Amino acid sequence: MKKILYVASAIAFMACGSSKTASNEDANVDQAAKYAATITAKDLGAHLFTYASDEFEGRETGEPGQKKAVEYLKNFYVSEGIVSPLGGDDYFQEVPAEWINKNVRRGKYKDSENVVAFIKGSEKPDEIVVISAHLDHEGIKNGEVYNGADDDGSGTVAILEIAQAFQMAAKNGKGPKRSILFLHVTGEEKGLLGSKYYTDVDPIFPLENTVCDLNIDMIGRIDDRHKADPNYVYLIGSDKLSTELHTISEAMNKKYMNINLDYKYNDENDPNRFYYRSDHYNFVKNNVPIIFYFNGTHADYHRPSDTPDKINYELLENRTRLVFHTAWEVANMDTRIIADKATPKQ
Repeated sequence: MKKILYVASAIAFMACGSSKTASNEDANVDQAAKYAATITAKDLGAHLFTYASDEFEGRETGEPGQKKAVEYLKNFYVSEGIVSPLGGDDYFQEVPAEWINKNVRRGKYKDSENVVAFIKGSEKPDEIVVISAHLDHEGIKNGEVYNGADDDGSGTVAILEIAQAFQMAAKNGKGPKRSILFLHVTGEEKGLLGSKYYTDVDPIFPLENTVCDLNIDMIGRIDDRHKADPNYVYLIGSDKLSTELHTISEAMNKKYMNINLDYKYNDENDPNRFYYRSDHYNFVKNNVPIIFYFNGTHADYHRPSDTPDKINYELLENRTRLVFHTAWEVANMDTRIIADKATPKQ
C-alpha cells in the first residue's frame, strides 16, 4: 500500500511539474507571432479562388452573385464558431434598397447587406476594434465578369484569416482584451454605402466606443512604382487622427514584418485623394482613428482581368499579418489609444 501511495505521489508531483513547465514555456511564447503564423498564403488563396470566381458574378450590389458572397462569408464564420454581434444566426446587417437608392447618383439597386462577426473582449468588451473591407465589386458588364480579386477580394479574405487567428487565440485563453468587429461592407463601389450605413444609420456598437478602424482595400498586387522592390504596402491615414496609432503601426511592422511602409498617398495634397475613397473615411468623419492598407492601382484595376491568378499570395500573407499584428497590439494594450488629433464633428 505504501508503495502504491508513493508511486501515486510521484506521478502527481511529475504532473504538477509538467504543468508548471508548460505554463512557463507558454509564457515565453510570443503569442502574437504564434497566431499570426496561422495566416498563410495557401489559405488566403483557397478562399480567394472561390470568392473571386465567376460563380460569384462580380459581386454586384444586391445581385445574386453578391448574395452568394455574403453566404460564403457567413458560412465561414459559423464554421469557425465566430459569433454574430446581432445574435443567433443573423450575420447580415440589412441595407435597404430604399436607402441605397437615395444615396446613389445613378442606377437602381436592390436590398443588400453588410456581413458582421464578432469576438468579445476578455477585459474591455465595450471597446471595439473594427477590421473592415468591402465585399462587393462591379458585377458583369458586356458579358464579362469583373471578379475583383484584388479589389477587394484580397481585403475580404484577409479579414477571414485574421478572424480565424483571433478565434484560435480566444479558444486557447489568449483572446483579445478588447472586442473585435469583423465588418464586411457592401456598396463600396457605389459610394462607400455599406460603411456609411453602418456609421451614419445603424452603428451596431456606439462610435464613441470604437477604438479604430483598420480598413483593407486592395493588398494582393504590386503597382508599377514598386516592381523592383515589391515588399511594400501603402498606409494612408494612420497619423491623421491618432499619433499613437501611427506609432504602434510603425512599431509592429519593425518588430514583426519589415515591410516598406509607403506614405506617398498619405500626403494631403495627393491628387488621387485615396484617403477619401474607401470605407475607412466614414469612420474618419466620426473621429474614429483609422489605417487604410492599399497596394496602389495597376493595369487590371476595375477591369475584368482582376483575377485571382494574378495575386501575389506571399505578399498578401505578409500584409495580412501586418494588419493582424497591429490589431492584436491595439486590442491588448492596457489603455485605449488616444485620438489626439480629432476635431469636433461639424
